Amino acid sequence: MTARNTICLWYDGTALEAATFYAATFPDSAVTAVHRAPSDFPSGKEGDVLTVLFTVLGIPCLGLNGGPAFRHSEAFSFQVATADQAETDRYWNAIVGNGGQESACGWCKDKWGLSWQITPRVLTDAIADPDRAVAKRVFEAMMPMRKIDIATIEAARRG
Repeated sequence: MTARNTICLWYDGTALEAATFYAATFPDSAVTAVHRAPSDFPSGKEGDVLTVLFTVLGIPCLGLNGGPAFRHSEAFSFQVATADQAETDRYWNAIVGNGGQESACGWCKDKWGLSWQITPRVLTDAIADPDRAVAKRVFEAMMPMRKIDIATIEAARRG
């Protein structure tokens, strides 16, 4: 059954490579279909991979090999809630270690330019703490981080 709402991600000929990486990296992820162009199109030839259907953490996606006209930006990102430091490290290292790039506050980009937020649940919970002094300490501890360090977040929460 086709999902009613699917995220369409634009790639410059690398949709299958990206989808395969996501499927190998994240649970509940898979490449489900590859469709080839029935004829030539502005950024490719007949028989080239045109679209790839895949899921990332259960979210249905379509990778479109639309060419170089559009690039990913931080205006869209996948936010991945992690349970502990090991899971945080595993996803962060997979993305950054596969040609990606670190950014600030738990954000990174994969080698295709797609942004990811690798966000430990403890951080999300602490920033939402009803005690605004606690939330402020945690937020200020997070601001200079690249990959989130849970021990530092927990120490800030305790004060």
